[in-house]
Amino acid sequence: MGVKERASCRYPVSPVPFRSFRKRRFLVRLPWFALLLLLVSCIRPDASAGPVCVALWPDTPPAPWRWGGDGPSAPEKRGRSGALSRIAIPRIEIFRPPHPNGAAVIVAAGGGYHRIAMGREAYPAMRWLTARGITVYVLVYRLPPEGWLEGPRAPLDDARRALEIVLQRAQGDGIDPARIGLLGFSAGAHLMGMLATGWRGSDTLAGSPSGAVSPVPHASLAGVALIYPVITLEKPYDRTATRRALVGRKPDPSLARAWSVQTHVGKGYPPVFLVQADDDRIASPANAALMARRCVRAGGAVTYVSLPAGGHGFGMGRAGTPSEDWTARYALWLRQIGLLEPPYGEARDAASSGPGRSSGGPGRGDHVSRAQPRGRG
Repeated sequence: MGVKERASCRYPVSPVPFRSFRKRRFLVRLPWFALLLLLVSCIRPDASAGPVCVALWPDTPPAPWRWGGDGPSAPEKRGRSGALSRIAIPRIEIFRPPHPNGAAVIVAAGGGYHRIAMGREAYPAMRWLTARGITVYVLVYRLPPEGWLEGPRAPLDDARRALEIVLQRAQGDGIDPARIGLLGFSAGAHLMGMLATGWRGSDTLAGSPSGAVSPVPHASLAGVALIYPVITLEKPYDRTATRRALVGRKPDPSLARAWSVQTHVGKGYPPVFLVQADDDRIASPANAALMARRCVRAGGAVTYVSLPAGGHGFGMGRAGTPSEDWTARYALWLRQIGLLEPPYGEARDAASSGPGRSSGGPGRGDHVSRAQPRGRG
């Protein structure tokens, strides 16, 4: 299946409602076109250069806001923070660094599968990675609650198709196929974790794009970074928006297990980098601990950075909190798996700095001895 490339990623969107600015008189006095320009300047991922867009499914899913059809029935929506929803055209946005090093990372932001936090997670991660020579493919995936007939398999199909396209484009984009990694946040971490397992999801529905997706060998991935991840949909850590979006409020236990990442982790799973704060109230820190133990049992390499504080949704780090230092550990890990090279590997001494506790590193598969944290997702 061919792919269509666009020089711009601007799809029809529904702007932020004007009523949200009523209390700001100077904005109210501006004409509509000035307000729109202001909004665009605030949410643009990089003021110096725009991405190249590649639709994942040139023929399906259907066109935007097709009333009564499969998927969302209104234009794509972008919130004030840059979060996207009503995704009718799943795609990858390609950002090339000024000095590429031949490595690539597919980035998936979170949002509980109800929205995609582009402004707070995907684009900050993109800027951090491209500044270090890594080509970034930001994934804009479909959201199950928006009416897709494929249900929970829709975003997984999108992620699998995205990896397939990245591998197909590798030579043309100057990417070494052996130096491709994944980075996911929250629900996006769930999606990237599932992608790395190679699991297809349930049986293919007739007429769905799933049948066009080739098997993806997870062993081809250099590594998977999962930041404050949702890993399990099973009790007692099942009180997450991710679980509700994928399997419903009262799912059959077998269904919750099937859509839990740890269920599908086995021999050959790529090296894993995990970050989670002990005071995460959205996704219990038990998620990262569970994933770490499962990967170790499968013989995989695990780096687990447990932060004493930081909550959930800190993206690339919040200044003045323990989370501001996790990217130094990430840089070190990227060097260890071969995605980051000097002079961009400024985190040589990161393993001995910062407040986080790390268990193991790539190539060692150390046992995770830290006790499972208490709490509910």
